[in-house]
Formats: sequence, structure tokens, C-alpha cells
Amino acid sequence: MLPVATIHRVIDQPAVDFSVKPTLTGEKVMLRPFITDDIPALRAAVQDPEVLRLTGSVHGDETEFAGGDPARDEQFRQWRNAQPDRLDLAVVDKASGQCVGEVVLNKWDEGNRSCNFRTLLGPTGRDRGLGTESLRMIVGYGFEQLGLHRISLEVYAFNPRARHVYEKVGFVAEGVLREELRYRDEWIDATVMSILAHEWARHRGWP
Repeated sequence: MLPVATIHRVIDQPAVDFSVKPTLTGEKVMLRPFITDDIPALRAAVQDPEVLRLTGSVHGDETEFAGGDPARDEQFRQWRNAQPDRLDLAVVDKASGQCVGEVVLNKWDEGNRSCNFRTLLGPTGRDRGLGTESLRMIVGYGFEQLGLHRISLEVYAFNPRARHVYEKVGFVAEGVLREELRYRDEWIDATVMSILAHEWARHRGWP
């Protein structure tokens, strides 16, 4: 564990190139760049009805690599691993060695040193603490290595379990986007949440 003084020095450094894709190892999960063998599991997760509902991905083209074409799969993997302004990492369950989802830092705002966070976990990655550990690892990397000042996200009102995880790691609710999502003839609110560098330096994901 880095001492607080070291964390402050790291946070004050300029942001590094997002094209550096790290491998981060925790107790239950490993976060790493995508490999070709991850794509079938990620495809299954993206097509899972519960994932589509909870992430609000119900109006877009979420099946762009649904056919399993090897060339498109490889193109998808290479794109995820090559972007200079975002960080996409596979969530790997250490118990099985299998990819169970992804974590992403995107929407990089260089002037304000801020990013958006999003994640998805397929059915095999749920209810075992993998998501919470993944969140702490990627947020810690964002603040301590990338020099971010703010990481934000949106969580829908019908996903209280995810909101609980975000609060447990230190995200703070900022406001409500009213009726942000239309889902099955209902309008769903979304809560904007964020965590700041000085908050992370104080509790490191354990508020």
C-alpha cells in the first residue's frame, strides 16, 4: 500500500498516455488487456438481457460483433487495446481464468483531468465481489497512475445493487438526471455519482 504522501505526489503528476494498458492483479480478479480468447465471453455478456437492461443499452446496436466472425473479433480486440484516450480492460476471474466482463475509463477530459467510468459483468461474474474489487483497482489506477482528478458515472434507478457498490467504494451522489432512459414504456431516472482524487487519497476505496 502506498503511503498518503506518495499518493499525493502521484496524483499531482501529469496524465500519462492511455495507450499504456496495464495488468492489475487483485485477490479475486485480474484486470488486463483483451486477448482474442476473451471475445466470446464478452460477446455473451454484452448480449445478456440483464446487462442490457442495467447498463441502459436497450436502444443501441449492441450486437456489432454478435456473429462471431474471427476477423471482426480480432478487429474489436485490437481497437480496445489501442485507444490513446481511454482504458478498456478485461475483468478476469482468477478462480477460473476466464474473462467475465470489462471495466472502462472513457470520455477523457484532458483540461479537467476527468474521466467517465463504466463496467459490465456477465452472469458468471456476479455476486462474488468481483465487481467491487475491479472497481477499486481501476479507480485506484486512475488516480494513482493516470493523475486523474475526478471519475464520474451514471447509475439507473432500477440498479440499486450497483449504486450500493459505488457508494461502498467512495462515489458520492451529485444529482439526478430525470427520466434519462425509456425502458419498456417506463421512464427511468439516472443518478450522477463521482469520486475525487483527494477523497481517494483519504480512504483508497474504503470510506
